[in-house]
Amino acid sequence: MIRVPAVRLIGPNGEQLGVLPTQRALAHAQDLGYDLVEIAPNAVPPVAKVLDFGKYRFEKQQEAKEAKKRQKSVTWKEIRVSPKIDEHDIETKIKSAARFLGEGDKLKVTVRFRGRELAHPDRGRVLLLQIGERLKEQGTVERLPLLEGRSMSMIMNPLRGAGAAPAAPAMPAPGASAPPIARPAGAQPATAPRPTPPPSPGPASAPGIRPAPGLPRTPAVPPAAGPTPAPRPAPSAAPSPAPSTTPSTARPAAPRATPARPPQRST
Repeated sequence: MIRVPAVRLIGPNGEQLGVLPTQRALAHAQDLGYDLVEIAPNAVPPVAKVLDFGKYRFEKQQEAKEAKKRQKSVTWKEIRVSPKIDEHDIETKIKSAARFLGEGDKLKVTVRFRGRELAHPDRGRVLLLQIGERLKEQGTVERLPLLEGRSMSMIMNPLRGAGAAPAAPAMPAPGASAPPIARPAGAQPATAPRPTPPPSPGPASAPGIRPAPGLPRTPAVPPAAGPTPAPRPAPSAAPSPAPSTTPSTARPAAPRATPARPPQRST
């Protein structure tokens, strides 16, 4: 029951009735066949509304149920491995971890050390980092490997949109070329044969010489109409250059010795 001197009253259809004393507002609600419910107790003055309390409580319960349905609880999954695990067993564990992350659950990967295995914790750390690297397409590492007693654990979060339905293929834009259609192996595309073009007229080839197959013949170009140009005179032979008269650097010939004649006697 409302125990305040005055309230701001709201009618059953949402109309504002102003600030009224509590007793008067309660009497007005009873006259209309409804209840007086306080909906904003922290306001000054408090706000009260004339309505059916049973219907109001049912609507609140339905809203709470819908909010609970929309609320998604976080589910934890855990996989446990050993430092001496075999490669085949690692593949099995990774498949399970990928399924958990694909469903949107948080994953905890734990390595348990037994006996003297605790003397080599680096092996467990390397194993956890390898598992996180192989699961990078399904989730991200939230917490790096941490040693706690005889166990070393790593926490992974799923990627956003994990487990969502694949998007529909986009329609090609107008004017864009359509993608090729995949055909089963061995199937030949049904294409119409190309018509063989008729041979183009051309000059008669020399006897014994045939054109290469697949190459079109070059059509003969008729000579342009007009006077026949006169033949150009042959260029005259240029005179050969005169032999060089530059004296050579030969040594001068030595003078010949003249034989001495005997003296003649005069008579």
